[in-house]
Amino acid sequence: MLFSSITFLFYFFPAVLFWYYLFRRSYPIKNGVLLIASLFFYAWGEPWFVLIMLASILGNYILALFVDKYREQKRKVKVILLLTVLLNIGLLFVFKYTDFVIRNLNMAMDTDIPLLNLKLPIGISFFTFQAMSYVIDVYRKDGRVQKNPFYVALYISFFPQLVAGPIVKYSTIDEQISHREETWDKFSVGVCRFLAGFGKKVLLANNFAIVADHIFNTYTNGGCPVALAWLGSFAYTFQILFDFSGYSDMAIGLGLMFGFKFEENFNYPYISQSIGEFWRRWHISLGNWFKEYVYFPLGGSKVGNMDKVIRNMLVVWLCTGIWHGAEWTFLLWGLLNFVCLVFERFTNFEERRIPGVIKWLYTMFIVNLGWTIFRSPDLIAAGKYIKSMFGVGTNLIWTDTVWMFLKEYGVFFAAGILFSMPVGKRYNKLIVEGKMRGATVAINAFYPILMMGVFLVGVTYLVKGSYNPFIYFNF
Repeated sequence: MLFSSITFLFYFFPAVLFWYYLFRRSYPIKNGVLLIASLFFYAWGEPWFVLIMLASILGNYILALFVDKYREQKRKVKVILLLTVLLNIGLLFVFKYTDFVIRNLNMAMDTDIPLLNLKLPIGISFFTFQAMSYVIDVYRKDGRVQKNPFYVALYISFFPQLVAGPIVKYSTIDEQISHREETWDKFSVGVCRFLAGFGKKVLLANNFAIVADHIFNTYTNGGCPVALAWLGSFAYTFQILFDFSGYSDMAIGLGLMFGFKFEENFNYPYISQSIGEFWRRWHISLGNWFKEYVYFPLGGSKVGNMDKVIRNMLVVWLCTGIWHGAEWTFLLWGLLNFVCLVFERFTNFEERRIPGVIKWLYTMFIVNLGWTIFRSPDLIAAGKYIKSMFGVGTNLIWTDTVWMFLKEYGVFFAAGILFSMPVGKRYNKLIVEGKMRGATVAINAFYPILMMGVFLVGVTYLVKGSYNPFIYFNF
């Protein structure tokens, strides 16, 4: 069930909201409402997937209890932590990577091992990371062990951030599960945040998806005119931003409506002037997870040996690429980011006196190139598409199709450029500083009407069956 669907907007969510606020004075009951709703939400597409998630919840709940019980016995607790990693990574491997490994073994060894063809449980990469971090946080004493299994289940399965994050640390939500306050201010901010994300997803990302998917799918075997190849890569670059950040906005907004406060997951990544800055702004919760649970335990940058620092960065970016999908393209994408980050680190790129526009152009060139690899179905298709972008394998620079897409979707590209910049953030700052008092009253009065307009136009798109994919359902 997508947040940007008629079923969610007009049936599921209003029902959950009604029952939640009916029992808002009782923590056990309102948390029970959210847990039942979350399990139903997850079971909507493939009911048996919920059994996998419940098994993960139960396993990690028990392991956390054992960690707390035997924390003074170092040998035992290390075995329990190893079991935690094996349980979670093993679950992820079976469903996400087994067929990838079998396919490559068959090619390398000329064998014919049958594929398992297991369907990928939605959001498995997100909920396994959350479950694993819960046990590790209990071990580190960054969070208390939760004796109530239903609260652990709510933390792992909470529907606003279950499918696509942000990845929430248990320590940040522990107190909120048992002690939180719903207020009108939180609710109203949550509604606006949800509608902003809804607009990003339905009005921007979905339209960019039409352009990107048409171009990438039509020219899988290469030969794409140069201008069209670049247009397709730009469309996907905008699509993945507004698709994922829009969903994160909706998740944060939904959380606020139920009294929860999640950490931000995006901070205008396309204004970055280095790849390092980009990754401090893009999918912040995933970057922090790898930093805290992989990079720092390996020694981070304090190992004293530059070779080990590079090794630690390589491990993180191999893991980041693999986490995103079972295909060599994701691994190559991770390695591209690794190479750029090593280059920037050891040349002090961010501190160098290079014009900001040059730094930005370099950053967006790498980001756009990376998303092209990320979007391609395999390395061969990625290579052919990138060749087309640079005029290799094609005699055409321009085609009327480019002009057709620009005429039909030019307004969306203009909006994509505008809203990838912190326009709203700067407006809010001007209001706070009192520099727009004259315009503030009029704009604030108009804002609810604007948000309602976004919602109604978005719903119109959904009702008429417009294209509505979601990239991160694959993760």
